[in-house]
Amino acid sequence: MWGVTSRTETAPSGFTAAAFWVRAPGHGEIRPVAVAGPGPGEVLVRTLHSGVSRGTETLVFRGGVPQSQWEEMRAPFQDGSFPGPVKYGYLNVGVVEAGPDPLVGRTVFCLHPHQTAYVVPASSVVPVPDGVPARRAVLAGTVETALNAVWDLAPLVGDRVTVVGAGMVGCSVARLLARIPEVEVTLVDVEPARAGVAEQLGVAFSIPRDADGQRDAVVHTSATASGLQLSLELLAPEGTVLDLSWYGDRRVHLSLGGAFHSRRLRLRSSQVGVVAGRARRTHADRLAMALRLLRDPAFDLLLTGESPFAELPEVMARLEAGSLPALCHTIAYPEVP
Repeated sequence: MWGVTSRTETAPSGFTAAAFWVRAPGHGEIRPVAVAGPGPGEVLVRTLHSGVSRGTETLVFRGGVPQSQWEEMRAPFQDGSFPGPVKYGYLNVGVVEAGPDPLVGRTVFCLHPHQTAYVVPASSVVPVPDGVPARRAVLAGTVETALNAVWDLAPLVGDRVTVVGAGMVGCSVARLLARIPEVEVTLVDVEPARAGVAEQLGVAFSIPRDADGQRDAVVHTSATASGLQLSLELLAPEGTVLDLSWYGDRRVHLSLGGAFHSRRLRLRSSQVGVVAGRARRTHADRLAMALRLLRDPAFDLLLTGESPFAELPEVMARLEAGSLPALCHTIAYPEVP
């Protein structure tokens, strides 16, 4: 199996890789995948690391994508369809084995599912900058989402901003906000142990019941109704909640009969599918910027566990069940002799 147990010196005309599939809700498996050899303008990538985007991928794993969003939720190189069988994922870092000369041998990021090797258009990979380790680079998609959110929020110097939910996206947003001069950032989470993560990210921390109010803006990432309600309650008059959470097929109930109208509060969404308010920049520009931002070693805090590719079905089940606590759990791929 090319990319798993053997290697050739030149690009194969066709080969078999291995990929993770959600066979049916709650059931994952490793499947052989036939891959055509690279053609003109394409690259052959051997995967080094992939990352599990815990919120979205566990939702996909449990079959929680509502039918109305099946097309909107498609990953760039997804195979199959929801609720399954489906090959899904978008945090992949590998090395280019064949393709245009400037890319051969380069470590690249691609929005590709968990797969040992794959062929994609050369335009679909972004070289990982010097100073960014390959494993850290799996966070590029997450930091891209956080960057888009910061562009959506457009905070001002001196703003007081709270981020509710200290997961991958929430921590990434907090770190980017903390780098803006004089922006006061607090990370709020139900897990007190996340205080240490917040400290190393350079932001304050609070559990929900102790969170300070009168905030100019709140970024909500917890994917819970209680978190979204708290976010509204923390706002100063005319403040904004920016909601990054993806709820899937779950209904969200809010109490809007109190100060919501009298304080002229705002609730808006942020979604990475559109480049926020920056028409002059493309998706590729934004992703390249996210990779440059990953030169910051503080992001290593989000890489909280690693497992071999062969264990991914079990890992995904444990992540969905909550028995494997993690911010970003990465997957290591076999080296090719």
